[in-house]
Amino acid sequence: MTRSKSAARPAEGPARRRIRGLDAEQRSAQRRNQLLDAATELFAEHSYSGTSIEQICQRAYVGTKGFYDHFDSKEACYIALLEQLTAQIQQRVIAGAAAAADLAWPERAVPVIEAFVHAIADDPRLAKVTFGEAGGISPAVERMRRSNRRWSGAFLDRVWSGEPASDAGVQRARLALALATIGGMFELVADWLHHHDDGGAPDGVDTLTEDLIRFVTVVNAGRGAVAGQ
Repeated sequence: MTRSKSAARPAEGPARRRIRGLDAEQRSAQRRNQLLDAATELFAEHSYSGTSIEQICQRAYVGTKGFYDHFDSKEACYIALLEQLTAQIQQRVIAGAAAAADLAWPERAVPVIEAFVHAIADDPRLAKVTFGEAGGISPAVERMRRSNRRWSGAFLDRVWSGEPASDAGVQRARLALALATIGGMFELVADWLHHHDDGGAPDGVDTLTEDLIRFVTVVNAGRGAVAGQ
């Protein structure tokens, strides 16, 4: 007795349903991106504390269940957004430094700082979300902020000095100064943001860039004098 063709054919799994050309995994990723985009807009417009999960869902056209498929809480949504924006900023700054790798530091500072400013200020919402909203949200967000600052401090030290110092004490002092410099730069960004919010005449991106370059140049001059470089 011969087996029928249907019996001989191996069983096939259920077909992956596609809607508007997207399978379930792609639709899930799309909903996540919609939620993060909506959160960016709302956190910039109304602040973190002034935004609810329901507002994010309404802006994103995603149901509340869809929100909790991706994030456990509003805090988790903010952390995911901050991680995404931090990665974008870091990539821009690294690219700026690489493009100016053959220049000495005073000249190299300009493209590096310009890359940083344009990464956060070309779209003012990004500066508000990363610098205007991150403080005081939660211990988890604060740990992430501190981690970002340590990365920035280590990056600045590498751009300034090249190889790490052979003496551990000198290297620790170098990193501390770089970290303090990053803190000053971030405070200048925050002040630039608040000046916009206070209703004063808005300063342009070029003004922020010039202020940061001037600040870092002065700090580096003092650093070189103390180190005898």
